[in-house]
Amino acid sequence: MKVPFLDLSLQHRALRTEALAALTATYDANRFCLGKDVEDFEKAFAATLGHPRALAMNSGTSPLHVACMIAGFAPGDEVITTPFTFISTVWGVCYVGATPVFADIEAGTFNLDPAKLAAAITSRTKGVIVVHLFGQPARMDEIMAVARRHNLFVIEDCAQAVGARYLGARPPSVADEPERPGAVALPRGVPVGAIGDAGTFSFYPTKNLGGCGEGGAIVSRREEIHTRARHIRVHGSDRRYYHDIIGGNFRMDGFQGALLNVKLPHLAAWTARRQAIAARYLAGIRLADVTLPATPDYGASVWHQFTLRHPRRDALREHLAKYEIGTDLIYPVPLHRQACFAHLGQPEGSLPVAEKACATCLSLPIFPELTDAQVEHVIQAINSY
Repeated sequence: MKVPFLDLSLQHRALRTEALAALTATYDANRFCLGKDVEDFEKAFAATLGHPRALAMNSGTSPLHVACMIAGFAPGDEVITTPFTFISTVWGVCYVGATPVFADIEAGTFNLDPAKLAAAITSRTKGVIVVHLFGQPARMDEIMAVARRHNLFVIEDCAQAVGARYLGARPPSVADEPERPGAVALPRGVPVGAIGDAGTFSFYPTKNLGGCGEGGAIVSRREEIHTRARHIRVHGSDRRYYHDIIGGNFRMDGFQGALLNVKLPHLAAWTARRQAIAARYLAGIRLADVTLPATPDYGASVWHQFTLRHPRRDALREHLAKYEIGTDLIYPVPLHRQACFAHLGQPEGSLPVAEKACATCLSLPIFPELTDAQVEHVIQAINSY
Protein backbone atom coordinates (compact mmCIF):
# COMPACT_ATOMS: atom_id res chain seq x y z
CA MET A 1 0.00 0.00 0.00
CA LYS A 2 1.42 3.39 -1.00
CA VAL A 3 1.34 6.16 1.60
CA PRO A 4 2.76 9.43 0.25
CA PHE A 5 4.27 11.87 2.71
CA LEU A 6 1.93 14.54 1.31
CA ASP A 7 -0.50 14.59 -1.62
CA LEU A 8 -2.01 18.03 -2.17
CA SER A 9 -3.88 16.87 -5.26
CA LEU A 10 -6.45 15.08 -3.10
CA GLN A 11 -7.49 18.30 -1.34
CA HIS A 12 -7.42 20.38 -4.51
CA ARG A 13 -9.42 17.83 -6.47
CA ALA A 14 -12.19 17.89 -3.87
CA LEU A 15 -12.36 21.70 -3.95
CA ARG A 16 -11.75 22.16 -7.69
CA THR A 17 -15.22 23.30 -8.74
CA GLU A 18 -15.59 25.80 -5.90
CA ALA A 19 -12.02 27.05 -6.25
CA LEU A 20 -12.28 27.66 -9.99
CA ALA A 21 -15.59 29.48 -9.52
CA ALA A 22 -13.96 31.76 -6.93
CA LEU A 23 -10.99 32.43 -9.22
CA THR A 24 -13.32 33.21 -12.11
CA ALA A 25 -15.24 35.74 -10.01
CA THR A 26 -12.00 37.43 -8.96
CA TYR A 27 -10.71 37.45 -12.54
CA ASP A 28 -13.92 38.91 -13.96
CA ALA A 29 -13.98 41.63 -11.29
CA ASN A 30 -10.28 42.51 -11.82
CA ARG A 31 -9.57 42.16 -8.08
CA PHE A 32 -5.87 41.36 -8.48
CA CYS A 33 -3.98 43.20 -5.69
CA LEU A 34 -5.67 43.26 -2.28
CA GLY A 35 -9.36 44.07 -2.84
CA LYS A 36 -12.57 42.46 -1.63
CA ASP A 37 -11.36 38.84 -1.68
CA VAL A 38 -8.40 39.66 0.56
CA GLU A 39 -10.50 41.85 2.84
CA ASP A 40 -13.10 39.09 3.21
CA PHE A 41 -10.37 36.61 4.06
CA GLU A 42 -8.82 38.91 6.67
CA LYS A 43 -12.15 39.28 8.44
CA ALA A 44 -13.00 35.58 8.27
CA PHE A 45 -9.50 34.50 9.34
CA ALA A 46 -9.58 36.77 12.39
CA ALA A 47 -13.08 35.66 13.39
CA THR A 48 -12.35 31.97 12.85
CA LEU A 49 -9.16 31.96 14.91
CA GLY A 50 -10.19 34.52 17.52
CA HIS A 51 -7.95 37.46 16.67
CA PRO A 52 -9.24 41.03 16.86
CA ARG A 53 -7.72 41.79 13.45
CA ALA A 54 -5.54 40.26 10.72
CA LEU A 55 -3.59 41.64 7.80
CA ALA A 56 -2.90 39.43 4.75
CA MET A 57 0.45 39.53 2.98
CA ASN A 58 2.21 38.02 -0.02
CA SER A 59 4.20 35.29 1.79
CA GLY A 60 4.90 33.82 5.19
CA THR A 61 8.30 35.53 5.24
CA SER A 62 6.90 39.03 4.70
CA PRO A 63 5.00 39.34 8.02
CA LEU A 64 8.15 38.24 9.88
CA HIS A 65 10.08 40.98 8.06
CA VAL A 66 7.38 43.55 8.79
CA ALA A 67 7.22 42.54 12.47
CA CYS A 68 10.98 43.06 12.78
CA MET A 69 10.62 46.51 11.19
CA ILE A 70 7.84 47.45 13.61
CA ALA A 71 9.87 46.15 16.56
CA GLY A 72 12.65 48.55 15.59
CA PHE A 73 15.34 45.89 15.45
CA ALA A 74 18.49 47.44 13.97
CA PRO A 75 22.23 46.82 13.47
CA GLY A 76 23.83 46.00 16.82
CA ASP A 77 20.64 44.46 18.22
CA GLU A 78 20.28 40.77 19.00
CA VAL A 79 17.11 38.74 18.55
CA ILE A 80 16.94 35.27 20.14
CA THR A 81 15.18 32.38 18.46
CA THR A 82 15.34 28.62 17.92
CA PRO A 83 17.87 26.89 15.63
CA PHE A 84 15.33 24.13 14.87
CA THR A 85 13.03 25.85 12.38
CA PHE A 86 12.83 26.83 8.72
CA ILE A 87 15.26 29.58 7.88
CA SER A 88 12.60 32.17 7.04
CA THR A 89 12.06 32.57 10.79
CA VAL A 90 15.26 34.62 10.95
CA TRP A 91 15.28 36.35 7.57
CA GLY A 92 13.39 39.36 8.93
CA VAL A 93 16.05 39.80 11.62
CA CYS A 94 18.75 39.72 8.95
CA TYR A 95 16.86 42.05 6.59
CA VAL A 96 16.79 44.84 9.19
CA GLY A 97 20.47 44.36 10.02
CA ALA A 98 20.05 42.82 13.47
CA THR A 99 21.80 39.64 14.60
CA PRO A 100 20.01 36.32 15.21
CA VAL A 101 21.10 34.46 18.35
CA PHE A 102 20.13 30.82 18.66
CA ALA A 103 19.10 29.24 21.97
CA ASP A 104 18.51 25.53 22.44
CA ILE A 105 15.19 23.72 22.37
CA GLU A 106 13.21 21.32 24.55
CA ALA A 107 13.66 17.68 23.61
CA GLY A 108 9.97 16.77 23.83
CA THR A 109 8.26 19.58 21.95
CA PHE A 110 11.18 20.81 19.79
CA ASN A 111 10.25 24.35 20.85
CA LEU A 112 12.41 27.08 22.37
CA ASP A 113 13.52 26.24 25.92
CA PRO A 114 12.58 29.18 28.22
CA ALA A 115 15.61 28.56 30.45
CA LYS A 116 17.98 28.63 27.46
CA LEU A 117 16.27 31.79 26.23
CA ALA A 118 16.91 33.49 29.57
CA ALA A 119 20.55 32.39 29.55
CA ALA A 120 21.13 33.84 26.06
CA ILE A 121 20.01 37.37 26.92
CA THR A 122 22.64 40.13 26.83
CA SER A 123 22.57 43.91 26.99
CA ARG A 124 22.07 43.89 23.20
CA THR A 125 19.01 41.62 23.19
CA LYS A 126 15.94 43.44 21.89
CA GLY A 127 13.52 40.66 21.00
CA VAL A 128 12.62 37.01 20.71
CA ILE A 129 10.96 35.04 17.92
CA VAL A 130 9.03 32.08 19.27
CA VAL A 131 8.20 29.29 16.82
CA HIS A 132 5.20 27.05 17.52
CA LEU A 133 6.90 24.21 15.69
CA PHE A 134 5.04 21.39 13.95
CA GLY A 135 1.77 22.88 15.27
CA GLN A 136 2.65 22.55 18.98
CA PRO A 137 2.38 25.79 20.99
CA ALA A 138 5.55 26.76 22.83
CA ARG A 139 5.75 27.26 26.59
CA MET A 140 4.45 30.83 26.40
CA ASP A 141 3.90 31.56 30.11
CA GLU A 142 7.59 31.14 30.90
CA ILE A 143 8.74 32.76 27.66
CA MET A 144 6.56 35.83 28.18
CA ALA A 145 7.76 36.15 31.78
CA VAL A 146 11.37 36.25 30.57
CA ALA A 147 10.52 38.67 27.77
CA ARG A 148 8.63 41.10 29.96
CA ARG A 149 11.38 41.02 32.60
CA HIS A 150 13.84 42.20 29.96
CA ASN A 151 11.45 44.39 27.93
CA LEU A 152 11.76 42.26 24.78
CA PHE A 153 9.52 42.51 21.72
CA VAL A 154 7.94 39.07 21.18
CA ILE A 155 7.10 37.75 17.71
CA GLU A 156 5.23 34.46 17.44
CA ASP A 157 6.01 32.50 14.27
CA CYS A 158 2.78 30.55 13.78
CA ALA A 159 3.53 29.36 10.23
CA GLN A 160 2.92 25.73 11.19
CA ALA A 161 0.34 26.33 13.90
CA VAL A 162 -2.74 27.92 12.34
CA GLY A 163 -5.65 27.16 14.66
CA ALA A 164 -3.49 26.02 17.57
CA ARG A 165 -4.48 27.30 21.00
CA TYR A 166 -2.43 27.93 24.11
CA LEU A 167 -4.08 26.59 27.25
CA GLY A 168 -1.81 28.09 29.88
CA ALA A 169 -2.47 31.20 31.90
CA ARG A 170 -4.61 33.63 29.96
CA PRO A 171 -2.64 36.87 29.37
CA PRO A 172 -4.49 39.88 30.86
CA SER A 173 -4.20 41.75 27.57
CA VAL A 174 -6.07 38.94 25.84
CA ALA A 175 -8.65 38.51 28.61
CA ASP A 176 -9.43 42.22 28.42
CA GLU A 177 -10.02 42.16 24.66
CA PRO A 178 -13.71 43.05 24.08
CA GLU A 179 -15.97 40.61 22.29
CA ARG A 180 -16.20 41.37 18.58
CA PRO A 181 -19.52 41.49 16.72
CA GLY A 182 -19.89 38.48 14.45
CA ALA A 183 -17.13 36.47 16.12
CA VAL A 184 -17.60 32.72 15.99
CA ALA A 185 -17.73 30.50 19.08
CA LEU A 186 -14.16 29.47 19.91
CA PRO A 187 -12.70 26.54 21.83
CA ARG A 188 -10.96 27.05 25.15
CA GLY A 189 -7.59 28.79 25.17
CA VAL A 190 -5.78 31.68 23.52
CA PRO A 191 -5.00 31.46 19.80
CA VAL A 192 -1.30 31.39 19.02
CA GLY A 193 -0.19 34.76 17.75
CA ALA A 194 -2.31 36.61 20.33
CA ILE A 195 0.10 36.27 23.24
CA GLY A 196 3.21 38.14 22.08
CA ASP A 197 3.38 41.56 20.46
CA ALA A 198 2.79 40.21 16.94
CA GLY A 199 1.98 36.86 15.38
CA THR A 200 2.79 35.74 11.85
CA PHE A 201 1.29 33.03 9.64
CA SER A 202 2.15 31.31 6.38
CA PHE A 203 -0.25 30.04 3.73
CA TYR A 204 2.37 28.25 1.67
CA PRO A 205 0.63 25.33 -0.12
CA THR A 206 1.93 22.65 2.27
CA LYS A 207 0.68 24.40 5.41
CA ASN A 208 -2.44 23.29 7.30
CA LEU A 209 -4.23 26.19 5.62
CA GLY A 210 -2.38 26.51 2.32
CA GLY A 211 -3.10 28.61 -0.73
CA CYS A 212 -2.16 27.84 -4.32
CA GLY A 213 0.98 29.94 -4.15
CA GLU A 214 2.56 32.19 -1.57
CA GLY A 215 0.68 33.97 1.20
CA GLY A 216 0.87 35.02 4.83
CA ALA A 217 -0.64 37.21 7.53
CA ILE A 218 0.29 39.25 10.56
CA VAL A 219 -1.92 39.59 13.64
CA SER A 220 -1.71 41.66 16.79
CA ARG A 221 -4.04 42.60 19.60
CA ARG A 222 -2.37 46.04 19.55
CA GLU A 223 -4.06 48.45 17.15
CA GLU A 224 -0.93 50.53 16.63
CA ILE A 225 1.03 47.50 15.39
CA HIS A 226 -1.77 46.57 13.00
CA THR A 227 -1.93 50.13 11.65
CA ARG A 228 1.82 50.37 11.13
CA ALA A 229 1.88 46.97 9.40
CA ARG A 230 -0.93 48.08 7.09
CA HIS A 231 1.08 51.15 6.07
CA ILE A 232 4.31 49.20 5.59
CA ARG A 233 2.47 46.62 3.46
CA VAL A 234 1.73 49.19 0.74
CA HIS A 235 4.91 51.22 0.33
CA GLY A 236 4.63 53.03 3.67
CA SER A 237 1.45 54.73 2.51
CA ASP A 238 -2.00 55.26 3.98
CA ARG A 239 -3.21 57.27 0.99
CA ARG A 240 -2.08 57.06 -2.60
CA TYR A 241 1.17 58.87 -3.48
CA TYR A 242 1.82 59.99 0.11
CA HIS A 243 4.46 57.97 1.95
CA ASP A 244 4.92 58.68 5.65
CA ILE A 245 7.29 55.81 6.52
CA ILE A 246 9.67 53.43 4.75
CA GLY A 247 7.58 50.54 3.51
CA GLY A 248 7.56 47.71 1.02
CA ASN A 249 5.29 45.81 -1.32
CA PHE A 250 3.85 43.00 0.79
CA ARG A 251 0.32 42.86 -0.62
CA MET A 252 -1.58 39.58 -0.96
CA ASP A 253 -2.98 39.08 -4.46
CA GLY A 254 -6.69 38.65 -5.01
CA PHE A 255 -6.44 35.10 -6.35
CA GLN A 256 -4.82 33.86 -3.15
CA GLY A 257 -7.45 35.64 -1.08
CA ALA A 258 -10.21 34.00 -3.13
CA LEU A 259 -8.71 30.52 -2.76
CA LEU A 260 -8.14 30.92 0.97
CA ASN A 261 -11.77 31.96 1.37
CA VAL A 262 -12.73 28.61 -0.17
CA LYS A 263 -10.38 26.65 2.08
CA LEU A 264 -10.83 28.42 5.43
CA PRO A 265 -14.26 26.88 6.25
CA HIS A 266 -12.65 23.43 6.01
CA LEU A 267 -9.81 24.19 8.45
CA ALA A 268 -11.58 22.89 11.56
CA ALA A 269 -12.38 19.55 9.94
CA TRP A 270 -8.88 19.21 8.53
CA THR A 271 -7.41 19.97 11.95
CA ALA A 272 -9.65 17.41 13.65
CA ARG A 273 -8.52 14.77 11.15
CA ARG A 274 -4.84 15.60 11.76
CA GLN A 275 -5.44 15.29 15.49
CA ALA A 276 -7.17 11.93 15.03
CA ILE A 277 -4.26 10.60 12.95
CA ALA A 278 -1.77 11.82 15.56
CA ALA A 279 -3.75 10.15 18.33
CA ARG A 280 -3.67 6.86 16.41
CA TYR A 281 0.09 7.13 15.89
CA LEU A 282 0.64 7.90 19.58
CA ALA A 283 -1.47 4.93 20.65
CA GLY A 284 -0.21 2.48 18.06
CA ILE A 285 3.52 2.98 17.57
CA ARG A 286 5.38 0.61 19.88
CA LEU A 287 8.87 0.44 18.32
CA ALA A 288 11.70 0.11 20.83
CA ASP A 289 13.98 3.16 21.14
CA VAL A 290 11.48 5.42 19.39
CA THR A 291 10.65 8.75 21.06
CA LEU A 292 7.21 10.05 20.18
CA PRO A 293 6.41 13.79 20.21
CA ALA A 294 5.38 15.24 23.55
CA THR A 295 1.78 16.30 24.12
CA PRO A 296 1.93 18.84 26.97
CA ASP A 297 -1.32 19.94 28.57
CA TYR A 298 -0.62 23.66 28.08
CA GLY A 299 -1.08 23.63 24.30
CA ALA A 300 -3.35 21.86 21.84
CA SER A 301 -1.31 20.94 18.77
CA VAL A 302 -2.74 21.11 15.25
CA TRP A 303 -0.13 18.56 14.08
CA HIS A 304 1.38 20.19 11.02
CA GLN A 305 3.94 17.41 11.31
CA PHE A 306 4.12 14.20 13.32
CA THR A 307 7.84 13.93 14.07
CA LEU A 308 9.35 11.10 16.06
CA ARG A 309 12.98 10.47 17.01
CA HIS A 310 14.99 7.29 16.61
CA PRO A 311 18.75 6.72 17.01
CA ARG A 312 18.83 4.83 13.69
CA ARG A 313 16.60 7.29 11.87
CA ASP A 314 18.07 6.79 8.39
CA ALA A 315 17.77 3.00 8.57
CA LEU A 316 14.17 3.31 9.79
CA ARG A 317 13.44 5.63 6.88
CA GLU A 318 14.85 3.10 4.41
CA HIS A 319 12.73 0.40 6.05
CA LEU A 320 9.56 2.47 5.61
CA ALA A 321 10.44 3.21 1.98
CA LYS A 322 10.35 -0.54 1.31
CA TYR A 323 6.71 -0.42 2.45
CA GLU A 324 6.10 2.51 0.04
CA ILE A 325 5.69 4.96 2.91
CA GLY A 326 6.88 8.52 2.32
CA THR A 327 8.76 10.34 5.08
CA ASP A 328 10.77 13.55 5.40
CA LEU A 329 13.68 14.95 7.41
CA ILE A 330 12.52 18.24 8.94
CA TYR A 331 15.10 19.71 9.64
CA PRO A 332 18.44 17.97 8.88
CA VAL A 333 20.70 20.96 9.67
CA PRO A 334 20.17 23.40 12.57
CA LEU A 335 20.32 27.07 11.69
CA HIS A 336 23.47 27.79 13.69
CA ARG A 337 25.28 25.24 11.49
CA GLN A 338 24.07 26.71 8.19
CA ALA A 339 26.84 28.22 6.05
CA CYS A 340 25.13 31.62 5.95
CA PHE A 341 25.47 31.91 9.74
CA ALA A 342 29.02 30.62 10.11
CA HIS A 343 30.13 34.13 11.06
CA LEU A 344 28.00 34.01 14.22
CA GLY A 345 30.46 31.62 15.81
CA GLN A 346 28.05 29.11 17.35
CA PRO A 347 30.05 25.89 16.82
CA GLU A 348 28.93 22.31 16.56
CA GLY A 349 28.03 21.01 20.01
CA SER A 350 26.92 24.41 21.31
CA LEU A 351 23.19 23.57 21.04
CA PRO A 352 23.14 19.82 21.69
CA VAL A 353 19.39 19.23 21.95
CA ALA A 354 18.69 20.85 18.58
CA GLU A 355 21.64 19.09 16.99
CA LYS A 356 20.43 15.71 18.27
CA ALA A 357 16.94 16.45 16.97
CA CYS A 358 18.34 17.16 13.50
CA ALA A 359 20.21 13.86 13.56
CA THR A 360 17.36 11.67 14.82
CA CYS A 361 14.03 13.20 13.69
CA LEU A 362 11.76 11.58 11.13
CA SER A 363 8.41 13.02 10.05
CA LEU A 364 5.53 10.70 9.11
CA PRO A 365 2.55 11.31 6.78
CA ILE A 366 -0.23 13.23 8.56
CA PHE A 367 -2.27 15.12 5.96
CA PRO A 368 -6.08 15.04 6.40
CA GLU A 369 -6.87 12.93 3.35
CA LEU A 370 -4.98 9.87 4.67
CA THR A 371 -7.27 6.89 5.07
CA ASP A 372 -7.48 4.83 8.25
CA ALA A 373 -5.98 1.90 6.33
CA GLN A 374 -2.97 4.00 5.32
CA VAL A 375 -2.45 5.14 8.91
CA GLU A 376 -2.53 1.55 10.13
CA HIS A 377 -0.10 0.55 7.40
CA VAL A 378 2.38 3.17 8.67
CA ILE A 379 2.01 1.97 12.26
CA GLN A 380 2.47 -1.69 11.35
CA ALA A 381 5.50 -0.93 9.19
CA ILE A 382 7.18 1.03 11.98
CA ASN A 383 6.47 -1.64 14.58
CA SER A 384 7.90 -4.30 12.28
CA TYR A 385 11.29 -2.57 12.07
